[in-house]
Amino acid sequence: MRSVIRRKVTVSLMALATMSTLSTACATSAGANAGGREARPAYASVTGSAEFTLPYVKDDDVRSFTFDAHAAPYSKPLPGIPTGLPTDARGTVKVSHYSAGRDITYTSEGRVDCLVTGPHTATLTAVITKVSAGGPPWVGKRLGFSVHDGGADQGRSRDRVGFSWEMVNLLPGGTAETPEAQVGTCMAPAPYAPVTKGGYTVHHADLLPPPRG
Repeated sequence: MRSVIRRKVTVSLMALATMSTLSTACATSAGANAGGREARPAYASVTGSAEFTLPYVKDDDVRSFTFDAHAAPYSKPLPGIPTGLPTDARGTVKVSHYSAGRDITYTSEGRVDCLVTGPHTATLTAVITKVSAGGPPWVGKRLGFSVHDGGADQGRSRDRVGFSWEMVNLLPGGTAETPEAQVGTCMAPAPYAPVTKGGYTVHHADLLPPPRG
């Protein structure tokens, strides 16, 4: 009789232990799901500074871009688009060009207005707000940039950059000089210019859906 009672007590204790384990697991899972829902989504960014060369030009000039661009989705309302766009962004761009022939460095600074990324790659645009003396007439103009974050190979960067002036973004077909086209948000060519010093980091994040309400 005592043996039967001991077996019943043992079975009951095992059942209680199993129920307790299941309850703990369910609570942990629910907490994790809740935490996942509450966690802020990762936003895209492009940061870094680098010098690069132009494959089609052989000179002693030193060219560099510095990016501090961060996604800020739906933060800039537009006419007809009151929510703004998933590609809205903030941050700064700095352009530096040392002309060996003139022995002078021209610099420009701009305000980032658009950023879109894919794995290891990004395009962004910025409206220029400042140009050093003697520089190009860029103030108020939107420029496009592209970045390939290629990592490092035996200590050398495999990054590349592209930009929306000089040999791209032209409007052929006229009889006079061939003009440049206006650059739209996030528009830039493929990153074709190899980085020679420094590098960039692209943090990719998918574009977010519009906010509710």
